Amino acid sequence: MKIELLTTFLEVSQTLHFRVAAENLFITQAAVSSRIKLLEDELGVLLFDRTHKRLKLTAEGHRLVKHANEMLIMWQKLKQDVGVSEANSSQLFVGSMMSIWDIVLHDWLQKIHRNLDDVHLHIHNYSPIELRKQVLSRLIDIAFVFEPPHVEDIVAEKVSTVPLQLVSTEQNAELSNLENMIQVDYGEAVNSQFIRDFSEYEVVRHTMSQPRIALNFILEAGGTAYLPKQMCFEHLRKNKLFEVEEAPIYSREIHAIYLAKSNKVELIKDSLLLFPYVRA
Repeated sequence: MKIELLTTFLEVSQTLHFRVAAENLFITQAAVSSRIKLLEDELGVLLFDRTHKRLKLTAEGHRLVKHANEMLIMWQKLKQDVGVSEANSSQLFVGSMMSIWDIVLHDWLQKIHRNLDDVHLHIHNYSPIELRKQVLSRLIDIAFVFEPPHVEDIVAEKVSTVPLQLVSTEQNAELSNLENMIQVDYGEAVNSQFIRDFSEYEVVRHTMSQPRIALNFILEAGGTAYLPKQMCFEHLRKNKLFEVEEAPIYSREIHAIYLAKSNKVELIKDSLLLFPYVRA
């Protein structure tokens, strides 16, 4: 199976449009259709449902997405191991939960880009369980999670403690009269504490998985949410958001995890030295 077939499949699975995928891959729409048809013939299944106006992944297509991503990562690592990848370049495969990217990782990537000229980054998003599997199987060199796994072969290093503060689009908002409250999923430790602290108020209107989604939502529709201080600092300064006084303040620790016996331990340690926030 050619790697280009999997690359094309993943692009179509994300865009759900042959023309847009063709533009993103700089090939013709006919080439995209041909590659998808060839991949379906090789696997003996339909990967996309073409019976509706908008393309949809079939159940088999959804299953292939995960395996295709893993195969492409493995291909990149294979190229590195046999010396086919970029000359004088070290590849670093980084995985994280989506919400952690927004909180702390964007600045870190910029520092790696500016300070480690010979490092070629590969970035991926996964669930916490999948991140652990990817690290153990050596498909990812370093992953960032809220709650590190207790696994003997994995090193867990705290890289940041993120303060979470309750902010509102309404000035002088009080705990007793909060409206349009958004509960953001920061993991079990914070979620359980939030439920205990706010159970008597019954103010939660929506639940959202990402702080960035919650921030954009309340800026447009109005409301209240716990957000990382780094994320809402500028909006507080411009009086678009206001801190809710006397609200409990939570914090979330972010950990880097990697294999203790990884052949890239030195590179991983060098990259973590560039982490932009002071470690507690």
